[in-house]
Amino acid sequence: MNMTIIVVGGGIVGSTTAFYLQKTGHKVTLIDKQTGQASKAAAGIISPWLSQRRNQNWYQLARLGAAFYPTLLKDTGTVHASAYQQVGTLLYKKKHTLLDKLTDLAHTRKQTAKEIGEIAQLSVTDIQEIFPLIQHSSEALFVSGGARVDGSKLVASIQQAFCQLGGQYLEDCAEKITPLPNSKWQVQLETGPVLTSQQLVLTVGAWLPQLLTPLGYQVDVHPQKGQLAVYQLDKYQANTASWPVIMPYGEGDIIPFSNGRFLIGATHENDQGFDLTPSLKKLEPMLTNLTQWLPDLPTWPIQTIQVGTRAFTSDYLPFFGPLSSHDTCYVASGLGSSGLTTGPIIAKTLADMINHQPTVVPVENYTPDPYIQQLNSSHI
Repeated sequence: MNMTIIVVGGGIVGSTTAFYLQKTGHKVTLIDKQTGQASKAAAGIISPWLSQRRNQNWYQLARLGAAFYPTLLKDTGTVHASAYQQVGTLLYKKKHTLLDKLTDLAHTRKQTAKEIGEIAQLSVTDIQEIFPLIQHSSEALFVSGGARVDGSKLVASIQQAFCQLGGQYLEDCAEKITPLPNSKWQVQLETGPVLTSQQLVLTVGAWLPQLLTPLGYQVDVHPQKGQLAVYQLDKYQANTASWPVIMPYGEGDIIPFSNGRFLIGATHENDQGFDLTPSLKKLEPMLTNLTQWLPDLPTWPIQTIQVGTRAFTSDYLPFFGPLSSHDTCYVASGLGSSGLTTGPIIAKTLADMINHQPTVVPVENYTPDPYIQQLNSSHI
């Protein structure tokens, strides 16, 4: 049965959810004001197989997220290399023994993640052939399946595909949500209009408590400020399109794009709330660390600093699914710094759940229940 559905929040999760729901015949309205949106400010490295995070729920979700990208690109018609491109990942460790251990882990994980591609330890000479600016004196692990993502361009492409299917996009802010009889929802917009729908999807990241707290919920979601430094090196314009992404040890990643554009970041600031003020001081420790790989980095002029607000939970795991007290309201949040990796598969899973279709993801491992507690039921 086709329904009227409102999706609040137009980052990678919200835009992708709206696209798949519209694609399956629903009448979908996507609402987003874009201010502070993490996806819009982010550049991502899609390479979860090298992570040594111990939580298997996170890894399995990230693995499925990386594997889902070709399907997402095909479904939405995203063909621009500036939005997503597999260029490979180079990852460094302080000690060669740790690099060997990581290489073994990559081979083990390839058994269930073929998309990791080729695995090899590259010498300093090999590395400089594929990324001439890197001057580090040690070997690195290379996996060919690693990819780079420009969050802003990817989200824009998905939203364009959504609108081409007949979806409605409103650049506005949802000030208030209200449950109505018959399990419907009312959404009050900042500019005045009031919308109603049969299903509501909240993918507003760190702003989720602002919508749910007035309904008597306590929400374990917090804002994290992330900053990326953007550089434009015109003398390398002809060369950087195929350069791999670099994951050094210590803080910071190096993400080259085409036409001599480099994004370096990102910070993880848990004490800045929703502040979006660029701060070079907060970036300096990361940039200093990265001079081990890019000695000339201090001489590069910063073109701009991109700032966004991520959402994280107390255990740094994402959640998604219906509210236990109202099964026509779905939520997703807590993706943290891996939002571009896990966001699309979370979105596809939300759409499948709403459509009562089987899901690839074991959704019981990511239920919102531990993170959203109902303290006052008078509003529901």
